[in-house]
Amino acid sequence: MTLRLERDGAIARLLFDRADKRNAMTQEMWAALPALVEEAMADDSIAVLILTSATPGLFCAGADIGEFATHSANEDWRIANQSAIRASHAALAHASKPVIAAIDGDCIGGGCGLAMACDIRVAAPTARLGITPAKLGIVYSLFDTKLLVDLVGPGQAKRLLYTAALIDAAEALSIGLIEEIAEDPMARATAVAQTIAANAQHSVLSTKNMIRRIVDGQTDDDPETLMMFRDAFTRLEFTARVEAFRTRRSS
Repeated sequence: MTLRLERDGAIARLLFDRADKRNAMTQEMWAALPALVEEAMADDSIAVLILTSATPGLFCAGADIGEFATHSANEDWRIANQSAIRASHAALAHASKPVIAAIDGDCIGGGCGLAMACDIRVAAPTARLGITPAKLGIVYSLFDTKLLVDLVGPGQAKRLLYTAALIDAAEALSIGLIEEIAEDPMARATAVAQTIAANAQHSVLSTKNMIRRIVDGQTDDDPETLMMFRDAFTRLEFTARVEAFRTRRSS
C-alpha cells in the first residue's frame, strides 16, 4: 500500500509509503488521499492528523512525472488527474481538524503543495522544498498558488515559482514556508499534536474555522461567528476546564 492511515491514540498519521520512488504521487494515490483524510476527520477519537513518510529521510517528491509522460496525450486522464490533485489539496486545506506536515527530506512540487495545505509544517534541517512546474512546462493551479501566496506573500511566491529553485529548511523558515525546524520532525510534530490534543477541542476546531474564513477573505464577524463565541461559554467543556483552573489556583 503506497498511502495509508495509522492511529496512535488521539493522533493519526497519513503515511506516504513509496520509498523506491521518493514517495512520488501516482493518480491512484491522489485519488485515495481525500478519503483517508475524511476517515481521520470522521473519527471522534482523533484530534490531530500528521502527514509524513513511512520511511525516514523522505517526504514527497511530488507527482509521478513518468505517469505524466505516459498519459499526457489523454485528455480524460488529464482531467481526472487535475481533479484528484485538487481534491487532495482541498481535503487537507479544509480538514476540520488540525493537520501537521512532518517533512524529512525532499518536499517538492505536488508534495510541497500537500505540505502547504496543512496547518503547520515542521521540517528537518536537511529538508529541501520547492515548487518546480516551470522546469517541466506545467502550470500550477490557482488553488495551490493561493496556498503558497497565503504563506509567503506574492513576492516570494513569484520568486519560488519563476525560478523553480529548491530552498533549504532555514530559508523556508525565514520566508514563512514552514513554521519550525527540528532534527526529528516526526517527534516534534507528534509533540505539537499532543499539545493540541490536550487542549479544548471545541476551541481548537472553532479557531481553525475562524482562520480559514479569514484566509478565504472574510474580514468581520457574521451571525455564525458571533454565535461561536457566545456558545463556547455554555459548553460542558468550558465549565469543566474553568472549574479545574480555579481549583488549581486555589490549592
